Amino acid sequence: MNFVSRIRVWQYRQEPSIVRVTRPTRPEKARRLGYKAKQGYVIYRVRVRRGGRIRKRPVAKGIVYGKPTNQGVTQLNFQRSKRSVAEERAGRKLGGLKVLNSYWINEDSTYKYLEVILVDAVTIKNDQRICNPVHKHRDLRGLTSAGKKYRGLQGKGHLHHKGRPSRRANWKRNSTLSLPRYC
Repeated sequence: MNFVSRIRVWQYRQEPSIVRVTRPTRPEKARRLGYKAKQGYVIYRVRVRRGGRIRKRPVAKGIVYGKPTNQGVTQLNFQRSKRSVAEERAGRKLGGLKVLNSYWINEDSTYKYLEVILVDAVTIKNDQRICNPVHKHRDLRGLTSAGKKYRGLQGKGHLHHKGRPSRRANWKRNSTLSLPRYC
């Protein structure tokens, strides 16, 4: 970690966990992800604590009665990335804005710091991609880039066909018995 990063991360630690910034720390990255320096686009810096899950699986005496794949008690990992958690927290705090994307900016031993690009759909009516009502709270439904990644939707082809349109929908389609009504 270079000197400037150490100074910045010290400054980030003194501020609240979700804070608005006037301009992106990494402008080239922000622009690649859809940010434009005009009204309606805002950037928030979000702090997320690093590390895995602290609580153990709540089972009596640490015994899991089931298959060996589910017998872990202590070394459980959260199935979503820190980036998706940051997007969710920003989206919940700023309910009127829509999460466009996010990117990493810094980290120390305790926290990861990410910047989340949010859009005010009322201000930028002409950008139909994000202004449609169908994009409300896309961060909570796994529709952002980070969300699609943890849902396993980045790969294509026969190796990933069980994840589409979602794991649950695929399971339901394959498990539902469908019979013709009249024979």
